[in-house]
Amino acid sequence: MDSVHDLLAHQVATRPDALAFEDVTGARLSFAQLGLAADEIAEVLKRKGIGPGDRVMIVSENCAAKVAALFATWALGAIAVPINARQTAAEIARVDAHAEPKAVFFTTQVSPDAEKHCITAQRKIADLEASTISGVWGQLALHCPRGDSLAGDSDVAVLLYTTGTTGDPKGVMLTHANVRFGGATSANLRAMTPADMIYGVLPTTHVFGLCSVVVAAIHAGAPVRLVPRFDVPSVFGALRDGITLFSAVPQMHALLMAHARAQGLGTLGSATLRYVSSGAAPLDPTWKREAEAFYGVALQNGYGMTESTAGTAATRNVIGDPDTSVGPPLPGIEITIDDAVAGGEVLTRGPHVMKGYFRNPDETAKVLSPDGWLRTGDLGRIDEAGRLHILGRAKELIIHGGFNVFPPEVEAALNDHPEVVQAAVVGRMRDGDEEVVAFVQVPDGSVLTETDLRAFVRDRLAGYKRPAHYVLATALPAAPTGKILKHKLIETFADALD
Repeated sequence: MDSVHDLLAHQVATRPDALAFEDVTGARLSFAQLGLAADEIAEVLKRKGIGPGDRVMIVSENCAAKVAALFATWALGAIAVPINARQTAAEIARVDAHAEPKAVFFTTQVSPDAEKHCITAQRKIADLEASTISGVWGQLALHCPRGDSLAGDSDVAVLLYTTGTTGDPKGVMLTHANVRFGGATSANLRAMTPADMIYGVLPTTHVFGLCSVVVAAIHAGAPVRLVPRFDVPSVFGALRDGITLFSAVPQMHALLMAHARAQGLGTLGSATLRYVSSGAAPLDPTWKREAEAFYGVALQNGYGMTESTAGTAATRNVIGDPDTSVGPPLPGIEITIDDAVAGGEVLTRGPHVMKGYFRNPDETAKVLSPDGWLRTGDLGRIDEAGRLHILGRAKELIIHGGFNVFPPEVEAALNDHPEVVQAAVVGRMRDGDEEVVAFVQVPDGSVLTETDLRAFVRDRLAGYKRPAHYVLATALPAAPTGKILKHKLIETFADALD
């Protein structure tokens, strides 16, 4: 089976001097330099006994060193386990215990959090070694030999641990074929070329940033500007300075537009931006129109999940198209709806579907059928044009007074308010029934009240869909991607709820 590393090897052989990645350290690496960096890290790993099927955890934020460590791991037939350094020590320890990596690579020169985790590791892991290509890129911590290798499963390229609520973490096994397919499909969808400059703010520890940005760019030979964190003023300035492609989640788009309004600006004003996409949450028509007016280009929507290597469906709309679906299936992918599940569960099959959950055959069997269908846990419908519409998560469906309430519909109504940055809606069990609770992010200094919101949604939502409670805040708990962590809302704002 072809390795993901072959994509980099192809660019090194055909376009060695072309720019591949630049990051906040000032590094500007050509494909040849990236290849050398990957080779150097691979040599260190090899000397330490890392080989096919061994796991290498990479504790990092977005940077060129992270990409080099990924390709070094793949060059050896080992399995990358990328972890966001912004996670807590306890969260990383849980993944560490489950994945049992033989080595851990920390990008200490880019991420202060990675450096802190590395210092912690030094107290329990001996044998640290610096790896350099031009200065110190990071540190390698070697575990005492532990865990079995997956030599028989050397087709696995990466273990991505999904954001969970409770219990043991689930490691999604994506193969080299999965990752290559995801990268090629994303590159083709966006028509990436070496003339582009892609903005890489989505965490490369997440499937969206890893496959749809990094691997897609290397497949196409397009350069990427990697940044470790989403900082609104910095992103706003960068998008006005030569960036051509920008993929993000709706929360990021909303914050950028709010920033522009605060500066008295109605549009981004970029002369180069040609493609903007959104994913990880549904769109509403009003917000989509506002975003397109702000960017000056069509806002493309898409749907995917870690278990499906990011992309499953996507739009190719022109600016102004009122379509708020996530588009038709991407080439080579099948989608169907299981109407036996209340609300209709989305199922998908094709070369994008994961191999399974690492060391968890029971959970794998729950979501993967013998004939290859993946149960997504999302509710949806397919319209007459063959486009998929996501209605929400099956587990997030609220049944209030015997009626189905889809949180995205309530969130869309709230997001229409000009002072709302973003909204998240969850259900809460009270007296044998679920009530609708809305958490609303507003800008600093906003005077918006719960009374205002109740009046605003009165003509937009049927009575059973209207929230029983509102919590207004200037920030909501979110993952590094910007996606709201709904399972943390009730706990975070417990004092504001009666």
